Amino acid sequence: MNIIERLNKKGDKITFYYDYGRGKGQRPSTGVFMYANPKTPLEKRHNKEALAIIKVKQAETIIEHQAIGTGYIPTHKFKENFLEYFEEFVKNNKREGNRHLGVTKNFKLFIKKDIVHPMEINENLCISFRRYLLDRFNGETPADYFSEFKRVLKAATADHYYRSNPSENVAAKKNPSTELKDFLEADEFLELVYTPCPDEQVGLGMTFACYSGLRWVDVEQMMWSDLKGNKLTTRIIQAKTGQPVVLTLHPVALAIIRKNFEITYREDRDQPIFCLPSRRTVGIVMDKWVARTSIEKKIRPSSARLTFAILLKDKNVDDPTLASLMGHTTTEQVQKIYKRHRPKNEEATIALLPSKERLPYFIQDHSN
Repeated sequence: MNIIERLNKKGDKITFYYDYGRGKGQRPSTGVFMYANPKTPLEKRHNKEALAIIKVKQAETIIEHQAIGTGYIPTHKFKENFLEYFEEFVKNNKREGNRHLGVTKNFKLFIKKDIVHPMEINENLCISFRRYLLDRFNGETPADYFSEFKRVLKAATADHYYRSNPSENVAAKKNPSTELKDFLEADEFLELVYTPCPDEQVGLGMTFACYSGLRWVDVEQMMWSDLKGNKLTTRIIQAKTGQPVVLTLHPVALAIIRKNFEITYREDRDQPIFCLPSRRTVGIVMDKWVARTSIEKKIRPSSARLTFAILLKDKNVDDPTLASLMGHTTTEQVQKIYKRHRPKNEEATIALLPSKERLPYFIQDHSN
């Protein structure tokens, strides 16, 4: 397998190319160059090391060519750091939703290392990572993240990093939440909005979230540059198009924006719309705010998004529209939220069965 060299147009550098043939695209660059007339010690050392790299690349190419049809995979084709394989696989195999981003981030937090050799990934480590996820997340998130992790290891096994999949016998598990998050009914929502908030920015941000359905983290990160008329370009990225979700704002949400313009706008459109304190302080402010009302619930910023979804669903907004407004890729999450927080009336449901008047007499006599 040959590697050819070419002098550039200026005549000061020599670039090396693989020679796979004379057809289009059959002479890709190796990415290595040499100085045609090295003058300084640095340029001479560069040329010496560049030649060494070219020899290695040529040897690797010859081995790859000889391995064709044998089932043997040269060792240089493997990544020594499993985190590099992990990130590359996730990047090249994106799926709907953002779980692929979450699993990468959380695996790095779990492993606490910059370099992880493939042989370090065994069944015990998989079990430990699953426990790590279960300890930190509720609902389906732990199962979603671990399923994505298993998908990476399945691919790595197919790529001959492992003889057998280290996660094969470690099943993904959900972590059902024991408590339902509180949300605001319509009358409670109005009572809270009409009650002065100890921190005006927290009150405005919470009300805005209730009218937009945005997550609190998105409210925190909203910039003036994200606004155009009554449209808000969010930081929620659509999986299919790769484009951000653009929301049409409710008139009340727009009124809040206009009010805050006088407070936080400083002629720099890349500044936050809301001037919000830390999450811990927000929680303290929310407790004081709710205490001023007759509401006996633990209301947090996350309650706003839940309130948005349930109150619109109560008004028979269809699932696809609601999912789109909330930045979901499917209606599944909308349906699950409503089912958990608005279970059907059991007595009303079983009352739909035939009434006792239509039953045989021997059952009617004992139905009182």
